[in-house]
Amino acid sequence: MDSFLAPWHAAVSALPFEWARYGFMRLALLAVLLVSPLLGALGTVVVANRMAFFSEAIGHAAFTGIALGVILGLADPIWSMIGFALLLTLAIAWVRRRGGLSSDTAIGLVMAFTVSLGIVILSRGGDFARYTNFLIGDMLAVTPGDVAWLALLALAVLAAFFFFFNRLLLGSLSPAIARSRAKQVGAAELAFACLLAVVVTCALPWIGILVINALLILPAAASRNLSANTAQFFGWAIAISLVAGLAGLIVSFYASTATGATIVLAAMGIYLVTLLRRGAT
Repeated sequence: MDSFLAPWHAAVSALPFEWARYGFMRLALLAVLLVSPLLGALGTVVVANRMAFFSEAIGHAAFTGIALGVILGLADPIWSMIGFALLLTLAIAWVRRRGGLSSDTAIGLVMAFTVSLGIVILSRGGDFARYTNFLIGDMLAVTPGDVAWLALLALAVLAAFFFFFNRLLLGSLSPAIARSRAKQVGAAELAFACLLAVVVTCALPWIGILVINALLILPAAASRNLSANTAQFFGWAIAISLVAGLAGLIVSFYASTATGATIVLAAMGIYLVTLLRRGAT
């Protein structure tokens, strides 16, 4: 993997910037270039389908996934986190269907239980401080293996958008029309929810539980203020996510701040600018 990334390191290190001299910053830059458009694209569907609370629940329930990893003795809890995120997604769908509850109520019930369970398990013996790094994340700790993971996730999201995007968009605009055209919106929504759960969970160690949802929502929300059609909505969200990611990474290097949170602040700044522009038109 290191030899595969050698051309990238050589190209970036030639840039006339101080941060480009450091290998961890070059890897972090590559990770930002992969994860920013990934979250920006997913955020368009999250915003259009009102799934913000769901992605928030997945992020916070990661504590239970970590706890399961500890119980199972796993050296890296990411696999238990992914497995639990998928189970949580299915549980929310089941509770919603069987209980006749609205989406936010079903998600709230499952989220309250899972977050509390995870914190109780991890706080036994006073060891909870060991896991607080998941709260803020560490983009500068990205490894070449993490970059490979991000590339695979990007391909998975691209394939999912190819198969499901039209159904998800139609379902968000008019579920009745989608059902009348036999678009199988429910299956598409469940498949997208599972994919979203995996992406959010994998990004948590770098972005942080506290800010991952904001990084999903803000670029898409800002894009809505600039877009006149679906293509613009999608394109602007990716562009805004990339700009915020690059700006946040570089500012965090010089300011010695948490990268994930700094990226979110950059995204918020862009959102406020688009809000002012929308108000002026």
